[in-house]
Amino acid sequence: MSVTRADVGKTVTDGERTGTLADLVDGYEDAATRLQVPGLTAFVRPEGGGIEWTADPEQLIPAS
Repeated sequence: MSVTRADVGKTVTDGERTGTLADLVDGYEDAATRLQVPGLTAFVRPEGGGIEWTADPEQLIPAS
């Protein structure tokens, strides 16, 4: 299972971390490495604050 744009704003998990799906970006360019990431990249805000992380949307599922 994976997440879609319909899940933006909902709580998701990668099995270790849980947060709010902030956005899905197609063709994201990593600012640190300047590498283009093909396909969709998920941006997740951690519960309780902290540093947003990126993930493969295929590795995320809606949290129950």
